[in-house]
Amino acid sequence: MTSTPTQTLEDKTDAVLDGRVMLRQPAAGYRVAIDPILLAAACPAAAGETIVDLGCGIGTAALCVATRVSGVQCVGVDLQPALIDLAQENARANGLQDRVRFFAGDILDPALPIYAEPADQVIVNPPYLKRGQATVSENPIKALATVEGEADLKAWIKAAARAAKPGGRATFIHRADRLPELLAAFAVQFGGIVILPLHPKENVPAQRVIVSGRLGQRGPAVLSPGLILHQADGAFTAAAQRILRDGASLPLIP
Repeated sequence: MTSTPTQTLEDKTDAVLDGRVMLRQPAAGYRVAIDPILLAAACPAAAGETIVDLGCGIGTAALCVATRVSGVQCVGVDLQPALIDLAQENARANGLQDRVRFFAGDILDPALPIYAEPADQVIVNPPYLKRGQATVSENPIKALATVEGEADLKAWIKAAARAAKPGGRATFIHRADRLPELLAAFAVQFGGIVILPLHPKENVPAQRVIVSGRLGQRGPAVLSPGLILHQADGAFTAAAQRILRDGASLPLIP
């Protein structure tokens, strides 16, 4: 299995959801963008449900879900121990350590505890770039977070299926140019698929997509109208601000 970097991080504290979630994260290299926040908003979790966050990094998505939905229990797993240390600190700093926990592990390891206790919801923000087809960052932590290693996209989808209970939902965020590959593998495991495009601006092709479906179920795919993130001047749209700053949900089907 893939070895992990063990370097000591210089970190700083930032905030998301307009200060409702505080995050310690590396000061350079690996930095949280809006993708895990959008992923968390698209997770249709309800009180009493369990959520698994695969590739959790510093815990952003899991912490945002737990902040938005009271009564959920979240477990995050990531290959990189340095990021898991920060994720655990973030859970404590936000007073969520009783409902959100994190541990280091490889999704290719069949003995991962999450596979023994399948969840209602699985959220996944995997590395976006194919191995051997991308320029790899010199920062080893950023490299593992952005470029696929031994676990390719199919492996991430299989891991999500293994981590979900029958009828449980998996929700991915990924690059739009990999949508055909994502759907081909996703449809083997999940049905009732919803595709939600994320457009940088109005009349601009989507660069990211959210794809969600239920394990072992059938049903037609649905293409959502999607979300426009920025106005012409670059400011966030009102819809995006409600999600990124106010902590609103992002319905898969409006």
